[in-house]
Amino acid sequence: MEPVDLLAIFAHRDDAELTCGGTLAKAARQGYRTAIVDLTQGEMGTRGSAALRKEEAERSAATLGVAIRENLELPDAGILNTPETRERVARAIRRLRPTVVVTHAREGRHPDHTVTAQLVRDACFVAGLAKVAPEIAPHRPRKILHALAYRQDSIPPSFVVDVTDDFETKLAAVRCFGSQFDEATQAGEVYPNGEPLYELLRHYGAYYGALIRTRYGEPFHTTEAMRVDDVVALPVNTF
Repeated sequence: MEPVDLLAIFAHRDDAELTCGGTLAKAARQGYRTAIVDLTQGEMGTRGSAALRKEEAERSAATLGVAIRENLELPDAGILNTPETRERVARAIRRLRPTVVVTHAREGRHPDHTVTAQLVRDACFVAGLAKVAPEIAPHRPRKILHALAYRQDSIPPSFVVDVTDDFETKLAAVRCFGSQFDEATQAGEVYPNGEPLYELLRHYGAYYGALIRTRYGEPFHTTEAMRVDDVVALPVNTF
């Protein structure tokens, strides 16, 4: 299988779209090969069904220009970080051989989200161990990103991606999940304020964009420091 440049691994179908859909669309437009691995089928969701969400996820992936979308069929609302699940995710990482992996923030409202964040980190490490699933060549991604969108804790983003040119594509991908979001006022980590969910996403995107002086943005955190080689060329004006 041809390796991917950017791999999004999230707990539920639609999580990637909500948190980093603009970044995925931008990467695909820039010529990078992108992929999404959903850990569950969303069978415990209050609205819709697993079968319907599968159809919606396929339409969304096409909208974002994602090359590959897979589902590992872990139990919805019951994801565990165990040796078995780490190996299962590690196998997917080895098959897709991503350079960069993006996943949930390390804190979250949904228990699946927080478990997934650590599960993905652990699986990325395990994927590089030659004696685990030795029939598949080891591969360890170069970098892990945590999508911070909609978080209300104090952790600041390490960086924000300008998704101004791709924000409408992100919204179109989110709208593919009509069973989940049409007439909704909240979803996942998105707290309600009385407005339709789609308007909330636009407000959040504008807020993150304002942090880097652009119209729309998506925030990310890395546990390692970001390197700068040219301080004179740093973007984002102070005044």
